[in-house]
Amino acid sequence: MKEFTYTITDSLGIHARPAGLLAKAAKALDSTITVEKEGGKSSAATKLMGVMGLGVKGGDTVIVTVVNRAVYKPVVRQILSRA
Repeated sequence: MKEFTYTITDSLGIHARPAGLLAKAAKALDSTITVEKEGGKSSAATKLMGVMGLGVKGGDTVIVTVVNRAVYKPVVRQILSRA
C-alpha cells in the first residue's frame, strides 16, 4: 500500500467533471484507491458522488491511498491534476 498527499491546484476544486474523470480512471486501474480530505472524510476514488461529497476545494490537500503497489504514483497524480 502506498499513500501520498496532493494539493488540488484547480481553483474550483474537485467538482463533477474532474470527479467523473477520476472515477473513470480509477475504475480502469487494478487497484483500490481511496481519496481522503484532510479532516477525515474519505471515499473510494471509483465513487463519483463520494468523491464530490468530500467537498474538496482548490488549495485543499487530499491523501491518496493506493492498495496495489503496481499502480505508479505519477499516474495517480496525473489523474488528480485534472481536478
